Amino acid sequence: MKFFINNPQQVVDEGIEGLLTDPNLTKLDNFPEVRVVLRKNIDKNKVAVISGGGSGHEPAHAGFVGEGMLTAAVCGDIFASPSVDAVLSAIVATTGEKGCLLIIKNYTGDRLNFGLAAEQARDMGYKVETVIVGDDIALGEDVEQRGLAGTLFVHKAAGYLAEEGKNLAQVTKMAKKVAEQTFSIGLSLEEGQKFQNPESSRLDQSEAELGLGIHGEPGVETISMDNAESLMQQAIQKLKEYLPSEDKEYALMLNNLGSVTPLEMNILLYAFQKSELAERVKLIVGPSQLMTSLNMNGFSISMLVIDEEIKKALTAKATPVSWFIREFGKISSVESPQLPETLPFEASSNSAKEKSLQKITKELISLEKELNAIDEKVGDGDAGSTFATGAKKLQELHDKLPFNNDAELLITIGRILARETGGSSGVLLSIMFTRAGNAYKEHQHLGKALNEGLQKMKEFGGAEEGQRTMIDALQPAFTVLAEDGTIEEAAKKAREGANKTKEITNTDFGRSSYLSEKSLKDIPDPGAEAVAKVFEVLTS
Repeated sequence: MKFFINNPQQVVDEGIEGLLTDPNLTKLDNFPEVRVVLRKNIDKNKVAVISGGGSGHEPAHAGFVGEGMLTAAVCGDIFASPSVDAVLSAIVATTGEKGCLLIIKNYTGDRLNFGLAAEQARDMGYKVETVIVGDDIALGEDVEQRGLAGTLFVHKAAGYLAEEGKNLAQVTKMAKKVAEQTFSIGLSLEEGQKFQNPESSRLDQSEAELGLGIHGEPGVETISMDNAESLMQQAIQKLKEYLPSEDKEYALMLNNLGSVTPLEMNILLYAFQKSELAERVKLIVGPSQLMTSLNMNGFSISMLVIDEEIKKALTAKATPVSWFIREFGKISSVESPQLPETLPFEASSNSAKEKSLQKITKELISLEKELNAIDEKVGDGDAGSTFATGAKKLQELHDKLPFNNDAELLITIGRILARETGGSSGVLLSIMFTRAGNAYKEHQHLGKALNEGLQKMKEFGGAEEGQRTMIDALQPAFTVLAEDGTIEEAAKKAREGANKTKEITNTDFGRSSYLSEKSLKDIPDPGAEAVAKVFEVLTS
């Protein structure tokens, strides 16, 4: 696995230094021996709220230092608790007469080091309280529950009361209340890979893990790989076993554990929205990276039982850019504007034209795989599907087309392609047929109308003959038809043009301009090939 790093031994230090480009943050000057990130402007007349733990969970914990959340964060090595001295340094540097609260995730190293630092600070005369967060329900209620992303709810609620000037007892009470009412579960497809000696996944392609920690620990349960909705429902079902039975309102946190794409995270949120539990969610944080496990390909969901007091604390202003909360809304839509009808003209019959269109559409549908195979070598592999999609729609609407009026037929084909065919080729062909239909009203000559439509396509698309596009087959064929040549002559010219694209290996237009001469040699442009095939089938 590849990483954007310099020295594996320096990833934590350099990552913190990058974070400190935020003008509101600073560090203690004995960095990196002690890694403490703190606010640049600290009001010691307020309770200090301090958290931290191992690195590799970014943006947690240092990314949540700021007004309305943490006063300071103490950073350890990757997945390792910070030292007692580092925690003590954070306490002394930030704490005034009102005291400080340490928010500790329930891991042995964190409990010991933060706990001992708290005792030493008390011996020095500081008021210090601690809250242990164990929101992970995966291991059940009979064992110590680990601290997961739900810890951030505690940071926010405690940070709000501290910012409001509340005393240490009040801040601590709120933190404990939120910690006790937060429930989390994680699910992953692959564990996070460390910067040193990355390992292959312990899971194969058919497996996923449910109920995992954030330090590379195996999940409590190995489950079968499935679609997003099924995986989300399995996580929800596990979580529901531990939620209060009575009807409560919740805040949801959907956390990206590292390498899940934003698109996938939105799909997971859509899957959650379909659940019964979604009806009880009023606020949401995410979906985004909040407390990661390096680059773990997984997510966690955290549910916090809320009341008006907690809701106020969560939604109050906070400056850390990694924190964003909003109302959880239902999926909605508004009325779509009325567009011109796709089929504005009355259907009419013309057996010759109907037969020709049937030949064209049948041919394009049959060519789908062949054209896709060509396009995979020189494009994105969907040219055949684009043409086939348009052809299928024309077949579907065959009985509604105005075959006995050439202008109306061309315009209608243009509208169908615009609305039913994806990709640039669909739009360009729509422009061509639409302009050809309008031109036919003036010329009453199909060849001249098609040629004029092609010129409009070239105007909008930017390509000319000789640049490895469908124009290399269309232009010579339409020129023949515009000059009253036969369909056989036009088909011959279209084939010659398509074959010439095999030899065009240097162009400054379209996808081909991104490819090497070796990649293009002896491979026809799929659009030009489709045009040639259409003309050939019309001669049969």
